[in-house]
Amino acid sequence: MEKIRTIIAYKDYFENFLSKQTVKVQNKIYKILEIVEFQQQIPTRFLKHIEGTHGLYETRFSLGSDIWRVFCFFDEGRLVILLNGFQKKTQKTPKSEIDLAIRLKYEYFKEKRKK
Repeated sequence: MEKIRTIIAYKDYFENFLSKQTVKVQNKIYKILEIVEFQQQIPTRFLKHIEGTHGLYETRFSLGSDIWRVFCFFDEGRLVILLNGFQKKTQKTPKSEIDLAIRLKYEYFKEKRKK
């Protein structure tokens, strides 16, 4: 199977989040990222645009009753940039997590312009 998208993590936010998860959760995250990389059409249950933002998405997954989110965005169409992740404990995604992801996305493009 050929890769449709390339996934990279911006700085160490995603790795820090990932390293704190159990092996079972890490494996689930890798499965979802594999879907994002290899499937032409990604079901919205795995990748969804966050309303009210410009191009910010969240990968979504759960194990049992626990729910996790990892924020990401697209750069140049086929490149997916992973940002921060968190375990969701309430119905609504915490504004502080969305604000952090927006700030990281802005930083990414600011740094990219400097190169």
